[in-house]
Amino acid sequence: MDDLKLAVLIDADNISPKYVKVILDEAASFGVAAAKRIYGDWSDPRLKSWKDALLNNSIIPMQQYSYTTGKNATDSAMIIDAMDLLYSGNLDGFCIVSSDSDFTRLAARLREAGKLVIGMGESKTLGPFVKACDQFKYLDLILGHQEEEEAAPTATDEAEAAAMAQAGDDTAINRDSVAKLVRGMIDEMDDGTGWVRTSRVGDQLIKRYPDFDVRNFGSKSLNKFLASFPEMEVEERILANGNPIQFVRMRPVPRPASKSGKKLPAHKTPATHNAKKRSVRKK
Repeated sequence: MDDLKLAVLIDADNISPKYVKVILDEAASFGVAAAKRIYGDWSDPRLKSWKDALLNNSIIPMQQYSYTTGKNATDSAMIIDAMDLLYSGNLDGFCIVSSDSDFTRLAARLREAGKLVIGMGESKTLGPFVKACDQFKYLDLILGHQEEEEAAPTATDEAEAAAMAQAGDDTAINRDSVAKLVRGMIDEMDDGTGWVRTSRVGDQLIKRYPDFDVRNFGSKSLNKFLASFPEMEVEERILANGNPIQFVRMRPVPRPASKSGKKLPAHKTPATHNAKKRSVRKK
């Protein structure tokens, strides 16, 4: 399958150049950045700090003079270019990089046209723009966790678990909300065994909360994030062909003893079709 062709459009007025690597890395996880443009009034000395980032990453600066005080000409230029790129018919999706909720309608319009829309901005971004995107990435949280990992690359499992327990307060969804939502998903998708593929859970979380990203909670993977909840159990099964598949369930509640004094049978796990099981460590 060919990679998706994306346009990366950056609002220089409210995005710092320190995020440029995060922006391009996130875009690369979805496809190829066929167009990389950044918008602003480049006669403004405040944008001078972007110069090296543009040269080193082949990002094309688009000049937009501020003709009137109080009017955001940069937003208008980005919106017009986005629509021109949409009608060119050469792109599969757009990365709109801004913390400005003025791009809410643009994101909705691009999705109406069947395009993938990835929003990126700081955690101060208002909810309407976040919800208008297929997915939204908080640049400050991602960069912050990357810097923490570089500063303490040998963090213990306990330290990582503690970080996950405290993280997520700056996002629309917190750990308690995730736990409640996952419980409901397992009830909905359970085929009678109690186990559900973690990939299905992840897909549903992103659909309901476009800004959901396990890195916002200090975790490196969905499986480790789910395993950090005491009430959840994550299991990896290696199929006969060698491919691993992860499952999650709510931990069974111990059943009371019967009148005869014998414990009732525990909830049976599903047949794995010659698969080997192993638990996912909480990290």
